[in-house]
Amino acid sequence: MIYFDQAASSFPKPKEVTDAVVQALTKYGANPGRGSHKLANEAGNKIYEARVQLAKFFGLTDPRRVIFTQNATGAINQGIQGLSLQNGDHVITTAYEHNSVRRPLERLKKEIGIKITYIQPDINGEINVGQLESVITAETKLLVVTHGSNLTGAIIPIEELGEICYKHKLLFMVDASQTAGILPIDMEKLNIDLLAFAGHKGLMGPQGTGALLINKNIELKPLLTGGTGHLSERIEQPEELPERLESGTLNTPGIAGLLAGLSFIKKTGLDEIFIHEKMLIDACIKGLNKIEGVTVYGPAENIKRLAVISFNIDGVDSQEVAMILDQHYDIAVRAGLHCSPLAHQTIETIQNGGAVRASFGIYNTLNEVEKFVQAIEEIRAGYLV
Repeated sequence: MIYFDQAASSFPKPKEVTDAVVQALTKYGANPGRGSHKLANEAGNKIYEARVQLAKFFGLTDPRRVIFTQNATGAINQGIQGLSLQNGDHVITTAYEHNSVRRPLERLKKEIGIKITYIQPDINGEINVGQLESVITAETKLLVVTHGSNLTGAIIPIEELGEICYKHKLLFMVDASQTAGILPIDMEKLNIDLLAFAGHKGLMGPQGTGALLINKNIELKPLLTGGTGHLSERIEQPEELPERLESGTLNTPGIAGLLAGLSFIKKTGLDEIFIHEKMLIDACIKGLNKIEGVTVYGPAENIKRLAVISFNIDGVDSQEVAMILDQHYDIAVRAGLHCSPLAHQTIETIQNGGAVRASFGIYNTLNEVEKFVQAIEEIRAGYLV
């Protein structure tokens, strides 16, 4: 199968990743932090090594502030809901956000009365700084943005936004689910307070992994309380990190795989990965733009973007296109709203049920892209008959 759903989950995984998962399951599959025997210690050491390497990779000074979660959704929820926002507090976000950002915010709006402003990036991902600053008030506490759109591939200028947050003393949270392992991110240099990402996308790790990185001295209320492996004599959740925000047994095989995925990314190089994916997306856009009746959404051709492209064939339901690609061409894509309804409103596709999305990764090839474009051309021609 030609797999063009990398924005949802990277596949296939590097051999190093699968080997690391198997090794964790077969060589030291004990409970990290729950015991002092050799296997528990080995599992715990692997978890700690992953914290250290992730902290270094993302410019975080204290590895204890790397909090492992099941996915980016868990990380985002812990960040947003853990801030203990109060009635009347104001949060700014964008219309490009995934529901993992929008729904926790809207929940807090309904339950405790926070205020939310959704700013509108342009099709290239640019944000009007004047407009952003005009909606900042004395009650504004947080700016939370995606680094890259999972719908259009637009890259949001987080460096500029970080400077604005620093200027106005706002907390800055970034959802790097689409960019971790693809674009360089340094939390210290970019003034990022909270960084959330999935381990199973650009970082090439297994599903069931993610992390929230917490900069500076930000304190978060834990969403879960329970066993932490030590400090068990305390009635309340420990104050120390990472235990305060990590109740229950961690996914040691998954985190071992994530560590191996990170090592693969560093060995391959972010620049090489981006250049390869740029070649694929450029070829795909060029090919699709030549097909009459196909509408391509997203940044202009000369704008830096992620290897994500959404499009529609005039008069054909996006789900039907995806089904035909799967069943007749053995090509995997994703159709629909991609958990980003506001983004679909922005590109005016929500009324049509969304769009077809193709997304590429390091293991995809130019030949696969050419087959994909040919398939779309044939599907379009078939509906003209």
